[in-house]
Amino acid sequence: MSTPDNTRIAVIIGSVRKGRFGPVIANWFTDRVREYGGVDIDLIDLAEHPLPTSLTEPDETTAASAAALAERLGAADGFVLITPEYNHSYPASVKAAIDWTGVPWQAKPVAFVGYGGHGGGARAVEHLRCVFAEVHAVTVREALMLRFPWTLFDEQGQLVRPDAVEANTKDLLDQLTWWAAALREAKATRPYAA
Repeated sequence: MSTPDNTRIAVIIGSVRKGRFGPVIANWFTDRVREYGGVDIDLIDLAEHPLPTSLTEPDETTAASAAALAERLGAADGFVLITPEYNHSYPASVKAAIDWTGVPWQAKPVAFVGYGGHGGGARAVEHLRCVFAEVHAVTVREALMLRFPWTLFDEQGQLVRPDAVEANTKDLLDQLTWWAAALREAKATRPYAA
């Protein structure tokens, strides 16, 4: 149930590749957020928002998609980005989403759920911290790093060993909701000027 006091969090699936694992993680994570309580979730799948790339100019479709994405991001108090690690960094779809929307990220917190091989997405997350600083977002300290996630979930999308990440999930949500409330209150008193 939504209330005006609930924190509005956009959970973003960063990968747009065919056969991606992000939706499995996103479904599991949003269930954890619902259990946490006091949060309204907007699950955003970047695969549903075709955006221009650095090599293309926006056309009518991609410009409208970027505007729709920016509107959804603008309605959020904070974000959780579920990102894979591709070639020791984050996917181009995530960079396009940041570059083509910009302003809705300002003075809002961003938390990360990284996934991948041995590093569990850590390099992608660390690269993104620098990018989000440039658009005036605040990244939270706690992050989830899921190593070889395809071995961590069963066929129903349930985490096989939930105790391994439950404490980190709570810490991530505690930090994210604290920053979301603090920044929302601060902006109500004194608008943020980037």
